[in-house]
Amino acid sequence: MRVHVVSDVHGAAEALSRAGDGADALVCLGDLVLFLDYADHSRGIFPDLFGVANADRMVELRTARRFDEARVLDQELWAGTDRRTAIESAVRKQYAELFAAFPTPTYATYGNVDIPALWPEYAGPGTTVLDGATAEIGGRVFGFVGGGLRTPMRTPYEVDEEEYAAKVAALGPVDVLCSHIPPAIPELCYDTAARRFERGSQALLEAIHAVRPKFALFGHVHQPLVPRTRIGRTECVNVGHFNHTRRPWVLEW
Repeated sequence: MRVHVVSDVHGAAEALSRAGDGADALVCLGDLVLFLDYADHSRGIFPDLFGVANADRMVELRTARRFDEARVLDQELWAGTDRRTAIESAVRKQYAELFAAFPTPTYATYGNVDIPALWPEYAGPGTTVLDGATAEIGGRVFGFVGGGLRTPMRTPYEVDEEEYAAKVAALGPVDVLCSHIPPAIPELCYDTAARRFERGSQALLEAIHAVRPKFALFGHVHQPLVPRTRIGRTECVNVGHFNHTRRPWVLEW
């Protein structure tokens, strides 16, 4: 059995269409939407609406963790514009292309920048969307937990710790624990390019200790200090920033 795993697609539809080549199934750990590419500030919904110069400034402020100033800039740029309508229209355009690129079968969960309410409109019959639920793939039980935890970035799909922990608990015993964000292990959560810790989940870490899955797979941290580590029998793996690598991570058994 061969499963390809991707995360942090961020608009890379053409590469996504090839991500399942040679695999029995594709697993996607979320963040399909590209709002602002921190490596190329000309790409994404934000620069399309407000230009590259404003994207440069927004990245500068957020990278420096000057979130209050970033929010002021954000408010100034959106003044007089229907934010919800503009973003939804742009996200719908991306989702139409991205979901069409998924092979059959695909098992997917949400990232923190995704908009779950729109997914049912675009997920075809070959795509199974899971969040706080399990699926059997090739005789192994895969558990999926989507979204992220609350942060100053205020991305679209962030939930509080109790709600996130409830989704983790709902999985029960699994062979492969799939999430968008990593377990709360500092070296897995630190982004070396952004020079900051992203939020990891204590509930995921506790589940790894209690359930002891063979693998814990995740993304979210684009340039992790450590891409993988082991907790007992569990191999914890950041499957990579697909928008950058254009290559899936491969799981075989």
